[in-house]
Amino acid sequence: MQALLNACAVGKTGGAEVAVVIANVPGAKALDKARAAGVPALLMRHGDYASRDAYDTAMVTELRRHGVELVCLAGFMRLIGPVLLGAYSSRILNIHPALLPAFPGMHAVRQALAAGVRIAGCTVHVVDEGTDTGPIVVQAAVPVLDEDTEETLSARILRQEHRCYPRAVQLFAEGRISIAGRQVRVQGAPGDAARVLASPSLAD
Repeated sequence: MQALLNACAVGKTGGAEVAVVIANVPGAKALDKARAAGVPALLMRHGDYASRDAYDTAMVTELRRHGVELVCLAGFMRLIGPVLLGAYSSRILNIHPALLPAFPGMHAVRQALAAGVRIAGCTVHVVDEGTDTGPIVVQAAVPVLDEDTEETLSARILRQEHRCYPRAVQLFAEGRISIAGRQVRVQGAPGDAARVLASPSLAD
């Protein structure tokens, strides 16, 4: 979330701005960071609502009240239900620390290391009713080093997440994204490396 705030502040998101930050966990640092950036910050505890649909309905109301057009999840550890999915169809993004469709769900970096892959990475994808199953917008590859631990690899992947998420928001803000089924098309000049960012060097 901080990376998105920073990118918006310096004009790297195609004119997109963060309209509101909503958290469901009391004490979430995201709320303090949003307020520090002058962005409205709301705490919406899911336990205060009678059902998931009631919670999502209230969230949709707040998102629309703040003029939100694109929802970006960042550490929001709840499945998105049909109410929110319906209100923002193909306009909810999530970022995941793996090259989807490999290693969805929890502990993706740990899964990658256990599988012995040589290339890991991150993915920005459109949220659907599944867990990390939506259409892929942007990906970045990160080499796995022999001495990597879950912590060291996670840190290098995180640096690429901070590049990928603002890039995906920029593409949406510029109206360059079209989605047909699971295929995401990016409009742009021939050779525009919009969907897959260049693999970072080992120093990254």
